[in-house]
Amino acid sequence: MPMLEYGDAPKISIIICTYNRSALLLKTLQSLLPLEALDQAEIIVVDNLSTDETAAVIKSFIAAHGAEMDIRYMLEPVQGLSAARNSGILASRSPIIAFLDDDAIPCQEWIPTIIESFAQRPEVMAMGGKIAPIFESKRPDWLIKPFELPYTIVDLGSRIKEYPKGLHPCGANMAMRKLVFDISLFPLELGRKGNSLLSGEETWLFEQIRRQGHQILYHPQMAVDHFVPASRLTEDWIMKRYYSQGISNAMKSEGVKGHLVLLGKTAAKAVYIAADSVLSRSQGRKLLNRCRLESIRGTLHMVWNRKRESAAG
Repeated sequence: MPMLEYGDAPKISIIICTYNRSALLLKTLQSLLPLEALDQAEIIVVDNLSTDETAAVIKSFIAAHGAEMDIRYMLEPVQGLSAARNSGILASRSPIIAFLDDDAIPCQEWIPTIIESFAQRPEVMAMGGKIAPIFESKRPDWLIKPFELPYTIVDLGSRIKEYPKGLHPCGANMAMRKLVFDISLFPLELGRKGNSLLSGEETWLFEQIRRQGHQILYHPQMAVDHFVPASRLTEDWIMKRYYSQGISNAMKSEGVKGHLVLLGKTAAKAVYIAADSVLSRSQGRKLLNRCRLESIRGTLHMVWNRKRESAAG
């Protein structure tokens, strides 16, 4: 495989942020080896202060395969996915940045699909694609369609199109022009930190992209398989996920107007849940409404804490 000459900019920077998942990370790194157009990419692996064998696994992989790909290791000591992503962005050398989770396996044409899409569509500023689950254990009967997005399961069909309003690429499989980050890097107060389930940083960024009038593309050939551990396939985990989402929603609201809009949406959601609960019969629908109530509880908890902090000065 021909490698980039020193000083040549790669066509795409692939950023993989990782935290304490060395075994899964190794599978992801190994999955890069057969990818088409790998010689046009740089891979930046950002270790977010892992305490397992992550550093050793990455360095061993680089020693074994560094001649086959342009790959670098970085350590980001500030805990949080947003901080790790931002470090990778600042270190990248390409005008296109792609993010891949440390437990995701990209399809063979993943790299050329991204490069060619941006080259052919100058109006597109960001893109994403299909994400299929690899369940560690049996898919629960209660995991109905509305739960798929919280589990990062994405299939918007076989046609290339803009993302519908209210949807956007997921962090396990997303790419954007580096120009996006002239608007802003990922907000450090949002996103996963260690074992927390906070999120919202991706939604915030894609909202900024849309406000600038840019297009966000869905491409079915930009596909990855994504690992779902058995520990997450529980009712307890999905309820915590919704509670954390409620906190994230509250953290994104700013100013008096933002808080009023948030509370209005929360009240409307409560009315909808009350009505839907009367009609819900299946285990999945009942759990969904319990999760939605957890989301409301997370939002109100965050709003209340902010008021207390404000009153305390």
